[in-house]
Amino acid sequence: MEGVNVSTHPEIPAEPTQIGTALLEKATATIQGFDPVNKIHQHLCAFHFYGHDMTRQVEAHHFCGHLNGDFRQCLIYDRPDDDGQLIGVEYIVSEELFLTLPDDEKQFWHSHEFEVKSGVLFMPGVPGPVQRKEFEKVAKTYGKVIHFWQVDKGDNLPLGIPQVMMALTKDGQPYENLAQDVENRYNISFEEERENRACIKGPSHGIHPMANAAGKGLQTVLREVECCKEGKSTRVFV
Repeated sequence: MEGVNVSTHPEIPAEPTQIGTALLEKATATIQGFDPVNKIHQHLCAFHFYGHDMTRQVEAHHFCGHLNGDFRQCLIYDRPDDDGQLIGVEYIVSEELFLTLPDDEKQFWHSHEFEVKSGVLFMPGVPGPVQRKEFEKVAKTYGKVIHFWQVDKGDNLPLGIPQVMMALTKDGQPYENLAQDVENRYNISFEEERENRACIKGPSHGIHPMANAAGKGLQTVLREVECCKEGKSTRVFV
């Protein structure tokens, strides 16, 4: 699939961090604990596209931690260095946990089998054999992604409505130049990884037909509804 590289890094309109602020941050970092983020142990790189528009594809760096064997949660950044900006979150569940979800919830979750077997989901800097051992598990999972920051539009701040994102599920979907840019920067070959991962299996029951938005577009929108507050009816947007 051809297309322009729409993944951009936003420039936030703000003054540089002041020395006093930096010193205060160092002080609080010494005093406080950060157990939730300290559980992050894994960096995955992949591509997401907007649930309603496959032409809008972005590079997504996942920093993940397990809560247990069936559930992990990931912070999504536009780039992996200390200038990376948080653009979304992803929750990843095992096939067993996914199957317990109501059908109308399953549509928000995407499968990982193609991402794994095609090689486009990878761990930067991790040797191939180690990656493949982990991806034997990931290939059977499902993920739910929400992006808050539409960096592909060039927004300098997280504007608009949070959007449900989807993952690549078949050949011909990835933008070739976007994929090649990532391959060049990380010195990897998706085609070689595809060959090395050929024996990896997806979900035991096959990809559920309600996953991946059931093959349809999925967009978050605002609508006005009646809201009851303290006995009074108020009009709000959701």
